Amino acid sequence: MIGSVQVGVRTARWAIMSLALLACTGAQAAPAVGCPGHPDALGTFRTVVVDPREHPRIGTMQYPETLPLEDHEVVLTFDDGPLPRNSNRILEILAAQCVKATFFTIGRQAQASPEGVRKLIEAGHSVGTHTQDHPLSMNRMPIEQARQEIDDGIASTVAALGDPALLSPFFRIPGLLRAEAVEDYLGSLGIQTWSADFLADDWRHVSSSRVYELAIKRLEDKGKGILLLHDIQARTVAALPRILHELKVRGYRVVHVVPATPERPATPTEPQQWQLHPPSETVAISHWPKIPNFVFADSEMLSAPLLADLDGPGRPSPASPEALDRARPHAHGIPLPRQAPWPLQTVLPVETVENTLPVPAESVFRIPERSYAALLASSPASRRAEQAARGEPSPTKLTSIEDEQPRRSVRGKSRHGRAQRTRLAHHAERGSRHAAHSRRGTLKRLVQVKKRSV
Repeated sequence: MIGSVQVGVRTARWAIMSLALLACTGAQAAPAVGCPGHPDALGTFRTVVVDPREHPRIGTMQYPETLPLEDHEVVLTFDDGPLPRNSNRILEILAAQCVKATFFTIGRQAQASPEGVRKLIEAGHSVGTHTQDHPLSMNRMPIEQARQEIDDGIASTVAALGDPALLSPFFRIPGLLRAEAVEDYLGSLGIQTWSADFLADDWRHVSSSRVYELAIKRLEDKGKGILLLHDIQARTVAALPRILHELKVRGYRVVHVVPATPERPATPTEPQQWQLHPPSETVAISHWPKIPNFVFADSEMLSAPLLADLDGPGRPSPASPEALDRARPHAHGIPLPRQAPWPLQTVLPVETVENTLPVPAESVFRIPERSYAALLASSPASRRAEQAARGEPSPTKLTSIEDEQPRRSVRGKSRHGRAQRTRLAHHAERGSRHAAHSRRGTLKRLVQVKKRSV
């Protein structure tokens, strides 16, 4: 019950602040024209008036929409202030260039330096909020705790300003750690949730030169958009003059953003202007458009064509009455043939015994066999051994390939020739032994036959 009362009190308080804001016609509405005393300054090119309720979430790093900017237009934003030591230097640099920006203050910082918050309004900048204590857990904390952070940050900033009408209904989630429940709560209060289009990493431990390089490079890659910086960082103070100078050199223009009021209506825009790179006739879109959810059940179905509609030159004639009689009726009353129009597969006839070839006889595969001893006996080596045993001269001389060719002086080839001749002689000797053994066996069998016959 106590929690419900507290939520009701906070909602009523913000409603009063919103009414006061809508009734206000502050100096923010007028765009900056020129820069007195600084003719070469960058200046603020124009002021864009936005309605948070029509576009509750902006910044393409997390959302589909961003601010309606033209090519080479940039919006400067600063988080986490005010911190007098660095925030005052940021204000001086912006004033020297007549540039207007949007600041998202932390409630605790506003309590510590209320004068710093008032300086932002006096310089013509827009002031939004950034929670009370900058928790990096908005994406996972209970919604009641997130609401408390949002409400306390708003209350602390309003207390520093002294007038709720001076606060813009802009909010940025710390660390860009978004949560849908948090965004829905902000939207219910009429507060616009800001993300960014590109960063400069000035909260990291990098040099000011690196901050300058990242800001310009990423802006060049995007062509336009919202730049997120931090006015509490010394490296940002050192990099900002170079960033502003380079924006002017490269033809970029600074745009200031303010909320709409009844006396100051929102800037007229088209829906595609809220896209960072809207589709055009010369640039292909990177995704297919979504198909709307049509109600097909209520649509009237087209009538089916008749067979008479198919008659004409070059068309096949309708099916015969017999085929139509065998046809199966369709759901719409049009008969269809039972079988598919393509030809059926042909069944091949089974092979009969008369069509088969005769089985070959066994004699076709029979090969005359000879004993190994007989083969050896009939070899040239065995014949030469028999001639030697009978004392007959050998008609030929065992030679090798090396003997038939001219002798060479290469020592290695001579050894090879001798080795080959040795092998040939060894094979010849083995053949002689086999032949002699075979001859002795043959003589022994002849003697045994003669003895039997006697």
